[in-house]
Amino acid sequence: MPSKRFKKLPNKTSELQSDVIEKLLPLIKKNCTTKFDESVDLNFQINNKQKKNEINIRTVVNLPGGNGKKIKVAVVCEDTKASEAKDAGADVVGSDDFIDKIKNGEMDFEKLICTPSMMVKLSKLGKVLGPKGLMPNPKLGSVTDDLKKAVTDAKSGQAEIRNDKDGNIGVSIGKKSFNDDQLIKNYNAVLDTLDKEKSNNTLKGDLVKSAFITSTMGVSYKIKLGKNI
Repeated sequence: MPSKRFKKLPNKTSELQSDVIEKLLPLIKKNCTTKFDESVDLNFQINNKQKKNEINIRTVVNLPGGNGKKIKVAVVCEDTKASEAKDAGADVVGSDDFIDKIKNGEMDFEKLICTPSMMVKLSKLGKVLGPKGLMPNPKLGSVTDDLKKAVTDAKSGQAEIRNDKDGNIGVSIGKKSFNDDQLIKNYNAVLDTLDKEKSNNTLKGDLVKSAFITSTMGVSYKIKLGKNI
């Protein structure tokens, strides 16, 4: 049964005509009637079914307005790089001893970064890290010797963009408490990333079939995309 709060929200908003995000954000925020700071989320349906191949997107976007989340970042690296990782703001840093802890199920972190030379050892823990989405990936910038950049990006506001088997992508662009300018900058960063992914794939037609915006406990509105993706 829908709650009394939810019943007070607008009905069938997804059936309305699409509109630009600048006009939708005030509506989204008005619908954030819970006591907590709700996330503002984008949902894309992409054209992933192609005749010759299937489009699979997995990348990251650096959100210029931040994401409003405090991410606990761990780094696996050589002892000589430990100070670099700590100075960059990593919460947990270690080498072989840390890998053993991960192997035993100690994973008190939300993002794992690794240097290329240590990745050989860490790759053996695929069955442990993979299902939790924690395995470092060079394509996502989490296997690198530039630990300062990787940790800074993860801490300052980075989101993963990844489609499921049905072509759905969900990504948060911030919180209700963010000002509209922050949210719009993050939104445009996501569109720019999708545009690059379209260019990198042999795709006929548009990449995105539909796009919606909603809040954690709100209702969705269809977005009129401002860029040809």
